[in-house]
Amino acid sequence: MLILPAEADESVVAAAVDRIAKSGGEVTKTDRWGRRRFAFEINDQTEGYYVVVQFSAEPAGQAEMERVLTLADEIIRFKVMVRPPVKPKKPDRRDKAPRVERVAEAPKAEAAEAPKAEETEAVEAPTADEDKESSPAPA
Repeated sequence: MLILPAEADESVVAAAVDRIAKSGGEVTKTDRWGRRRFAFEINDQTEGYYVVVQFSAEPAGQAEMERVLTLADEIIRFKVMVRPPVKPKKPDRRDKAPRVERVAEAPKAEAAEAPKAEETEAVEAPTADEDKESSPAPA
């Protein structure tokens, strides 16, 4: 955030943003808040022009950037804040494709029927000789 003199025009804002870019920052967004009244006097001034500049820079270059902004005559005050990293957004369950419902298949008609004659064992009727051997002798 930069606080510039109240009568700052577009050229002063551009010069301040240019100082950030020259000192190693890559400016991504500039938001002009406009003229605002101070809560207390700063350098015998009661109003200032607020500009919020979002930029990315290497941590090692932050000290140099703060030195450049401190020495700049057109900047009354500044504040450099480190933004937390952006977490990837979790997908919402409603965004997923609809679930496919599975319907249980009815048992096949063939499986429900009794086994076919070909599959059953053929049972032979006992012959007369076998019948005599297996039966007890008359007493």
